Amino acid sequence: MTRPAPTTDPSPATPPRPIVAFQGVAGAFSEQAALQFAPDAEAAGFPTFEEAFDAAVSGRCTHACLPVENSLAGSINQTYDLLTDSVLHVVGEQVVRVHHNLLARPGTRFEEIERVYSHPQALAQCQGYLRKHGFEAVTDFDTAGAAKLIAENGGVGKAALASKRAAAAYGLEVLAENVEDLDFNFTRFFVLGADPAPRGPEPQKTSLVLATRHRPGDLVDCLVEFPKHGINMTKLESRPRRDKPWSYLFYVDLEGHVEDANVAAALTGLMRKAAFVKFLGSYPAAPSLVELD
Repeated sequence: MTRPAPTTDPSPATPPRPIVAFQGVAGAFSEQAALQFAPDAEAAGFPTFEEAFDAAVSGRCTHACLPVENSLAGSINQTYDLLTDSVLHVVGEQVVRVHHNLLARPGTRFEEIERVYSHPQALAQCQGYLRKHGFEAVTDFDTAGAAKLIAENGGVGKAALASKRAAAAYGLEVLAENVEDLDFNFTRFFVLGADPAPRGPEPQKTSLVLATRHRPGDLVDCLVEFPKHGINMTKLESRPRRDKPWSYLFYVDLEGHVEDANVAAALTGLMRKAAFVKFLGSYPAAPSLVELD
């Protein structure tokens, strides 16, 4: 009798390559953050925060990578507003060291530059440098977008403030490096995904949003749950509610994971006191700024 051929288990399917949505074009700092999160990913640029966010919600992209705060300019409110009603989870954070560079078409001399194009925040962060050299600041929607504009339509006397990645992407020359006025310039990004992040061995952070009742001391009464359980709160940000005038939501970041006993106890106590609590995600914490500098 012929023995049947032994069966073999099919090899496990290769996980799909991540596609991370970001706002901007190639060479943007947001693209850098996306590829820091997943170096093997495809980074997909979108014109607006909303479109990048929706690409992750719809499943066209596996993740979205959006900025939440800059160490000089403060919080980026668009991202926080999108998170309020989000079905996505915060699955990671990335911190990017922001260096602005003066970029121009090959063959352009520094002495020829008259107008410099970039995002309003980049222009503000290089205001002293621009004033020192008598450059006229011209706003554009994006740092890398300004570099692309110069590459495609730049003429005599025009330059952009953008990253070296943007210079490489659009074939521009770097006329001056690191022209920002202050050294301490970092942008923090949230990485958003449809499923919660698996817990790893690295230090963890948790983000949530809450609303309080309009009674004296309610916010303090809610926030005391964190020190009560030995939890360090790393950020507290208020934003107006879009459905109730003169009412506010509070975005909180804290150290620890929702599965930690003390974090779980604090959230249980918080839910008893607050008018509204939404858990946004627990995720690996990014390296400290000291490590990144």
